[in-house]
Amino acid sequence: MKLTKSEQTELQRQASARNGRADSARRARLVLLLAEGCTWAEIRTKLDCADSYISRWSKRFETERLAGLFARHAGRERYKVTDRLEARVLAWTTKRKPADGSTHWSSRRLAAELGGDISHMTVTRIWAKHGLKPHRLEGYIASNDPDFETKAADVIGLYLNPPQHAAVFCVDEKTAIQALDRKDPVLPLSPGRAERHGFEYFRHGTLSLYAAFNTKTGEVLGKTAERHTSAEFVAFLNDIVVNQPRGKEIHVIADNLSAHKTKRVDEFLAEYPNVHLHFTPTYSSWLNQVELWFAKIERDVIARGVFTSVPDLKRKLMRYIRQYNTQAKPVKWKYFDPSRRITPDSTVTVH
Repeated sequence: MKLTKSEQTELQRQASARNGRADSARRARLVLLLAEGCTWAEIRTKLDCADSYISRWSKRFETERLAGLFARHAGRERYKVTDRLEARVLAWTTKRKPADGSTHWSSRRLAAELGGDISHMTVTRIWAKHGLKPHRLEGYIASNDPDFETKAADVIGLYLNPPQHAAVFCVDEKTAIQALDRKDPVLPLSPGRAERHGFEYFRHGTLSLYAAFNTKTGEVLGKTAERHTSAEFVAFLNDIVVNQPRGKEIHVIADNLSAHKTKRVDEFLAEYPNVHLHFTPTYSSWLNQVELWFAKIERDVIARGVFTSVPDLKRKLMRYIRQYNTQAKPVKWKYFDPSRRITPDSTVTVH
């Protein structure tokens, strides 16, 4: 076998490389030995190889020269998932439970249960194709209100087409907000490390927050109270009336809390006929837009807040409301598909 000068140099480099692949160095030595005129018997002894190895790589070098010495795995035929196998995986995933008492399947557990040549990656691909995620769990609550459609249409109508020259408020109370003070100092945020709170805390007491969300402007009228009884609710309704022009129609959307349906509330509504109370369907507080704002103040103030006392908690809540109202924005509430009937399974998208 004859080599050019450049081939000789490259093969010697590969054969003597200390940080290269051993199989590449072995093939380079094979070609060099052939170029030196060594017999196959001598090469078998020096490289500890078989005749098939010498034949294969010598032919590749003669045909492709240096490029022929790179190993190429022939691979295997692509595994094809048959419709029958796919249906079997889907049936086991959706209709059966693991025999070991587990609540859901993992890809490896199901692959082992089905046996055969199926791998856990095949199970994963089938799940991904059909949008199955056995590890996920979501909660739901279905409304059993027989007047669901009527009440939901009433509330959604106030969002989409409110009465002219009237104010619409979503009202609710966030109860038992804890004034938690950390026993250990808070370690601040730093590069590569999140803010850290000590595990132990002092509980100074609780507070309830009443909020009225103006659906037109997005502004919030807030008030704190030590309890959440019917008396506090009526007092808050009075605050809403006082903050609106005399005689203006006011529509209040509230949930079905017992404190919202007492005799005292009825007396208030009789005294102020311009105030109209609209109740969301049972188990459908998600229709009340103020719940979105409560989620926001929970994230921004309450969840990670440190409060030295109940008055400190009250001060920080009211300060947040005042600051929020300087840049208040209404919720863009729209029905996902207005052509569909309003049912407990209907979908509402909030932006």
